[in-house]
Amino acid sequence: MRSRSLTHVLAASTLAALVPAFAPGSASAAENPLQQYTEQRPSWHRCDSDSPASFQCATIKVPLDYDRPDGKKIGLAISRLKTSTAAERRGVLLVNPGGPGGSGLSMPFELAGELPSSVKKKYDLIGFDPRGVGRSSPVGCGLSAKEQNWERPYRAEKFAKDVKWARTVAEKCDTKQGDRLRHITTRNTARDMDVMRAVLGQKKISYLGYSYGTYLGAVYTQMFPRHADRFILDSSVDPARIWRGMIQIWAEGAEPAFTRWSEWTAQRHATYKLGKTPKAVRKTFWDLVARADRKPIELDGQKLTGDDIRSGSRAAFFSVREGAEGIAKLKKAADRGPSRTAEPKAPSRTGQPSFGRAAPDDNGTAAFWSVVCADTGAWPRDPEGYRADAVRAKKEYPLYGDFGSTIKPCAFWKKEGSEPATAIDNEVGALVLQNEWDSQTPLASGRGMHRAMKGSRMVTVAGGEGHGIYGSKSCADKTATSYLTTGRLPAKDLTCRTSAAQRERGFNKLPLPTPPGLPGLTDRF
Repeated sequence: MRSRSLTHVLAASTLAALVPAFAPGSASAAENPLQQYTEQRPSWHRCDSDSPASFQCATIKVPLDYDRPDGKKIGLAISRLKTSTAAERRGVLLVNPGGPGGSGLSMPFELAGELPSSVKKKYDLIGFDPRGVGRSSPVGCGLSAKEQNWERPYRAEKFAKDVKWARTVAEKCDTKQGDRLRHITTRNTARDMDVMRAVLGQKKISYLGYSYGTYLGAVYTQMFPRHADRFILDSSVDPARIWRGMIQIWAEGAEPAFTRWSEWTAQRHATYKLGKTPKAVRKTFWDLVARADRKPIELDGQKLTGDDIRSGSRAAFFSVREGAEGIAKLKKAADRGPSRTAEPKAPSRTGQPSFGRAAPDDNGTAAFWSVVCADTGAWPRDPEGYRADAVRAKKEYPLYGDFGSTIKPCAFWKKEGSEPATAIDNEVGALVLQNEWDSQTPLASGRGMHRAMKGSRMVTVAGGEGHGIYGSKSCADKTATSYLTTGRLPAKDLTCRTSAAQRERGFNKLPLPTPPGLPGLTDRF
């Protein structure tokens, strides 16, 4: 997740001309100032000793500032899994897991087991760490673990401390990164993608982007429409709501999800014992919140306040079974008192490349704020405006409203982005995939992307739960596979429905970057 002038139109047309369809040796540096980048030849090598030899990585160079291509250069880590059937190969499929701040270098390896063979025969799968992330010249702000926690409730007595926290994060990032922060933006990452296209010798790229990756893909189609082939935007950001609005929409989507969860759970009182009616289930939850506010509830070695429960369970309510299991576990912990259960280890991602310089511990958080603060100048600057918004939002959306609307570091960000935000308004063909119950990009968000991408078709998964669709064995997978392999979009928008059996057994999880929910839950939204 996560207002401008004619400048962006001129910038888009200029850069589209600067990066050619191929990287021709005949063009001089004066005619094409990016020639030194587009004519690179990657030095491919095995990504990691623990991963297959076919999973290869390389580092290419891109300019930090595209207005000064002869200036400072940064490294961009890329990866590939080549198709084994050259005769059927169409081109490359770039993949991005989202964020902002999510590493995508291992995505080809991680998705290889989820994508159908018909797609892998058509494309080399290409992953990359976006600028500032992972192995791509990573940013860091020197933030402590406590400073990285940005899900903060509004409480009048603590608001001054939260303002100080937001100001401290902004100041630390400015001190560590300085002017570099202006260039860690979605528009520049889209330019990096087009350099990758040229380096890989492609006229066009196809693309599979999840979550924030949908916005990145949409920006690419706006800036480089002639270089976009087959684009899938899965679990979409609403381009009209970047970025504060995309955090606030979490609260808006949580309330109907909470209502649905309470209805589902009441029907299974014999299993979860949380209440025989939806009203009783909701009362059980809010009683636990109030109880934890009086005295924190210990669960899996962590002491949870009522605010922790509100923020930690928000996403779980979108997956009704996991939400019921989590709240039932919380209730048992509250009833039995403290236990000696050890805190679970955070889940790890397999196949992570280990070459190059390791990212700072706060890289994901630093990259997140770098993008969402620099992408748009629409962030309010007055802390009192955030206070008023948080008070109103908590009344309207009790579960998460104040978390979404309270003060954020962008209120004090020192370096505005190097250019205006990108207005998405084009007719490039794309396929928008959207679960009905998505915690991070709710249904309204996916519809917003569909409106902006006027050449798109949308597949809505009725009853679909979770964040990320393609590769999860969803009913939408068939349509997505057909589009990638034939290039034909559906004639009209489609709705498919998950089966009762799938809803009962749960939904497959994709390897997307997600923050933790309640401790002990397997779901990470």
